[in-house]
Amino acid sequence: MNSKVCTLIPAAGKGSRMAHSVKKPYLQLAQKPILAHTIQRFEENSAVDAIFVIVDQADFSECHATVLQPYAFTKVQKLVDGGETRQMSVYNGIRALSADVDFVIVHDGVRPFVTDEVIFACLAAADECGAAVAAVPVKDTIKIANTDGVIVETPAREQLWAVQTPQVFRKSLLEEAHQAAQARQLAATDDASLVEQLGFPVKLVKGSYANVKITTPVDLQIAEVLLSDATLW
Repeated sequence: MNSKVCTLIPAAGKGSRMAHSVKKPYLQLAQKPILAHTIQRFEENSAVDAIFVIVDQADFSECHATVLQPYAFTKVQKLVDGGETRQMSVYNGIRALSADVDFVIVHDGVRPFVTDEVIFACLAAADECGAAVAAVPVKDTIKIANTDGVIVETPAREQLWAVQTPQVFRKSLLEEAHQAAQARQLAATDDASLVEQLGFPVKLVKGSYANVKITTPVDLQIAEVLLSDATLW
């Protein structure tokens, strides 16, 4: 790609489901913070020109001391102050980008097993369609329930995908989607949903079941197994 590509890594979440005194991005995975593992994936990817890490301003010092300085990442341009929600954090990241950026990769700070293959595939799909997300087919049967916990529908499993990151967009499209959501006071748990609300198609790209998001103590144990055997991812 002859385009400028920047990665936004939101890592400002509270991480309450981990039930640990240390925030998830700074938990150790093989004696290295999870966030450092994640940044490394994009530091080593040849398509990525710059990385912006989004954390709470109160955590800037810790991020510098435990993640950025020890591993001397050359592509990390700056730390961006996160917002009250993930959506606001990503928008703060978009606003920090220069005008000449063509494509934006958004990737969870605690999803450290993304591969070059998935990153390149998402970039290629976004170059063609404008928006692309990594996803995997759902393995379990999914039920939709009402507020009383009674099943009301069982959607066809072959049409269901579990969406991951990276999610890749033309910068202009992602910015428009976030601004439209703010104007309409719409909230979403991922950036693809905001683009969908514009009526713009988003391409699914086959991700990997190993591309786990470390959210709970069990996820951390799974991550330790994955890190010990690179053939699994």
